[in-house]
Amino acid sequence: MPEYPEMEHYRRLLAERIAGQPITKVDVTRPKSINVPVETFERELVGRTVWFVERRGKMLLFHLDNGKRLLLHLMLGGLIRYESHTLLTPEGLPPERPDRSVQVTIGFPAGDLCFIGLRLGYLHLLTVKETLARLADLGPEPFDPRLTLDAFKARFKGKRGSFKTSFVDQHVIAGIGNCYADEIAFEARVRPDAKLAAIEPASWERIYAAMREVLNDAIAKGGYMELPLTEGDTVTGGYNEHCRVYDRGGEACPRCGSGIVQTELNSRKLFYCPSCQKDR
Repeated sequence: MPEYPEMEHYRRLLAERIAGQPITKVDVTRPKSINVPVETFERELVGRTVWFVERRGKMLLFHLDNGKRLLLHLMLGGLIRYESHTLLTPEGLPPERPDRSVQVTIGFPAGDLCFIGLRLGYLHLLTVKETLARLADLGPEPFDPRLTLDAFKARFKGKRGSFKTSFVDQHVIAGIGNCYADEIAFEARVRPDAKLAAIEPASWERIYAAMREVLNDAIAKGGYMELPLTEGDTVTGGYNEHCRVYDRGGEACPRCGSGIVQTELNSRKLFYCPSCQKDR
C-alpha cells in the first residue's frame, strides 16, 4: 500500500500536470469506486478546474474550483497513471498501460488521469464539510511544524503495545505504514517490536529524527513502490533499492553485516537487524 513518500511524490508530479487544468471528460467503468451516481459524478466534474493537489496521510485531495474535493485512497493494489496525449510510441500508439482494469478516467487537455485497481480503494466526491469529517480522526503529519519532539512523544504516551503497531496507526501519525515504520526503526536502532513502555528517552529522540530523515530521503527518491506515474518515469520507486531492512529478510545488515530477520507481529511483516537494533 502506498505510504507518505509515495503519495507525496505522486502529488508533486500531478501538480505539475493537472493543477489549473479543466476536466474535459470523465469515464467510470466501476461505479463502486465512487460514492455518487455515475451521472452525478460526471456532471459535477466535467468543466471544473483542479485548482491544486493536496496530500493528507496516505490520501490525495484534488481541490476543484467549485469548492468540492475528490478524495483518493489507493488502499492495497490501487495505482494511478497519467497518460499524455502527446507521448506516443515509435509506432504512433499510446504507451501500453499496466494490464489491469481502469475503474475511473478523468481527462484533461494534455492527458488522461487513470485510476487503476480500485477494488479496495476509492475516489469520492465530497463537500468541504464532508472532507473535514472524513479526515478528522487522522493524526498529525510527520512534518507538521506543531509536531515538535515533545508533541511527538506525547502521541505515544500511555499507549500499550509495540513501536510498529502504534507507528502505523493513522490516528497517531498520518501516512506511515509497514515499510517506513521498519526503515525508521532501523535508522533509530530500535526494534520495530519494541514495547513502547520500554523505549528509552534517548531512543525517542533518535526515532523522531529518523522519521524525518527517512521520509525526506524516500520522497526525494520517489518512494519504494515501483509504480511509475507516466511513461518514461524513472524516478518513481527509486527508494526500493535503498531500503535498508524492509523486504530484505535473510540479507546482510548494511550497518553491521548480521542477517536481517523477517518475522510477523499482529499479521504484519517485520524486518530488523537483531544485532544493531535493540528492544528499547
